[in-house]
Amino acid sequence: MKSGFVNIFGRPNAGKSTLLNALVGEKMAIVSPRVQTTRHRIKAFLNKPGEYQVIFSDTPGIIDPKYKLHQRMMASVKSALEDADLALLMVDANDDFQECDAIFSGLRLKVPAILVLNKIDTAANGKIAEAEAFFAGKNYCRQLVKISALQKVHLQKLLDAVLAFLPEGSPFYNEDDLSDLPTKFFVGEMVREKIYQLFGDEIPYHTAVMVNEFKEKDRLVKIQADIIVQRESQKAIIIGEKGKMIRQVGTLARVDIEAFIGQKVFLELFVKVRPKWRDNELQLNEYGYQ
Repeated sequence: MKSGFVNIFGRPNAGKSTLLNALVGEKMAIVSPRVQTTRHRIKAFLNKPGEYQVIFSDTPGIIDPKYKLHQRMMASVKSALEDADLALLMVDANDDFQECDAIFSGLRLKVPAILVLNKIDTAANGKIAEAEAFFAGKNYCRQLVKISALQKVHLQKLLDAVLAFLPEGSPFYNEDDLSDLPTKFFVGEMVREKIYQLFGDEIPYHTAVMVNEFKEKDRLVKIQADIIVQRESQKAIIIGEKGKMIRQVGTLARVDIEAFIGQKVFLELFVKVRPKWRDNELQLNEYGYQ
């Protein structure tokens, strides 16, 4: 049996979260067109009892930190480097290969790596051949696999390549589990995803979500969560005129949460202002950025 940790690295918007979701067949990581959507390291398990357990990790896009939240995000990337058996280095086929190379070289990997060339369905003329030629001679690139995570093209080919590199061993986790993260974490992420979908460029990056209550009752699950913002003006935008926008956030999030947990949900959302929370160590800890 094969068992091991396969951690996904790359620039923001390379498609890491889309790949994770496609590989495990469940929506484990939220997705949006905006950069820096992923803030945590998210583990998801792909199990085939008796044959393999692959522990995939989605990690935040690699950036230069501008405040303490960013530092915490990059710390989660570092932790993923330390326990990997195999690295997947994701590259958008339309991206700047020189910049990707600088990032991957800077990781100083101590494990084998597969270069995953993503978005081949949208690649500009000649970019796929250019990528193959560019990365072929790189020390960190043991193999190159071309995929489209969104269209689920060549995912089996990628999985076969992953399994070839993994060591033999017993499962690390129960084979019925999908992740080692609590359900409350995924609930908060689903709420945050709707904020990314519904609001402009600034608002999503100034918000966090904290789930305070998750109570299973006879016929439904009662959930209460706070949406954290930095300024009163942001609070007014998220609430909207006569509460229109926060109701929309709640309605959209509830649909995803009910599908995820398989139960009816009563979701109650509040908006709270916490100035400069992204640079406050205590508040970052409180909101789960540890």
